[in-house]
Amino acid sequence: MQQFGTASIGKLFGPVMTIWFGMLAVMGFVHLSDDFGIFRALNPYYAIHFLLNYTGGFWLLGAVFLCTTGAEALYSDLGHCGRGNIRVSWVFVKTCLLINYFGQGASLLKHHTGKLMDATTRNVESINAFYDLLPQWFIVPGVIIATSAAIIASQAMVSGSFTLINEAIRLNLWPKFRVNYPSEAKGQIFIPAINTILFAGCVLVVLYFRESARMEAAYGMAIITTMLTTTILFANYLVLHRVKSFWIYFFMIFYFTGELGFLIALMDKFTHGGYITLLIGLLMFCVMYVWYRARKIKNRYVEFVRVEEYIPKMEELSNDSTVPKYANPPGLPHQCK
Repeated sequence: MQQFGTASIGKLFGPVMTIWFGMLAVMGFVHLSDDFGIFRALNPYYAIHFLLNYTGGFWLLGAVFLCTTGAEALYSDLGHCGRGNIRVSWVFVKTCLLINYFGQGASLLKHHTGKLMDATTRNVESINAFYDLLPQWFIVPGVIIATSAAIIASQAMVSGSFTLINEAIRLNLWPKFRVNYPSEAKGQIFIPAINTILFAGCVLVVLYFRESARMEAAYGMAIITTMLTTTILFANYLVLHRVKSFWIYFFMIFYFTGELGFLIALMDKFTHGGYITLLIGLLMFCVMYVWYRARKIKNRYVEFVRVEEYIPKMEELSNDSTVPKYANPPGLPHQCK
């Protein structure tokens, strides 16, 4: 559906995502009363205490990292949805997510701790913090809505892939692919070849991992690498705009501290699938490097001359009536030349 443009599919996707995030907010809000002590989670003391005193607490950052994902997709959608739209919609999205997370925490505190915890609830495998919020009669509709939202959420990845490849083509860092512009809106593009590559890649990854739980390491590694790259690029942007060195170093230290912490924690899952991300990135880098070096070699054998030297010859050729200027289309009489 991407080939029809973001504007057209947004009319279909928008209402579905509104229903999805509205469902998240309602699910969480209903369960907030299970244990109002969940609001103590707003105090950063508990997070710091957990990291410093709990055995292996630091390595659990790799497990909770996926809660931070999503924001990295916003900048890839700016050219497709617009900055104002992102700013307004993200307030609604963030609010719904926080209410749902608090509701999940309150439900877990009520049903999986203390006297209510029995032999069944002690089994972590039987706990699904998300779907446990749903009443039994709403399980099937909830799964349908969640699946639809997951499919639509891939739109951000698809749009971002088209945008990045299009920029790489314009910078002569990627082979020339046909780029379609499905609408008159600036920034909306569709690249059929990349769409096919994404399809093949998704099929191979699903066949390899088979379960979504096994894909967490690869996904987390991809996200943290994106965040680190974005931080480096923005630091270069600040340097180009002659921002004071103090603020540049402050920005880099502040962001790198958190991002490198997550990266180290995620490296614990490198052998569980994180290496897939690096292999895909390495493959794309090889394509870009080979294309870049090939253009460098080609340019060494290309000679550029000034066109002024050939203007008299071109004028003489233009004025020569004995040379046909147009090809005769097949099937048309000769007088149509």
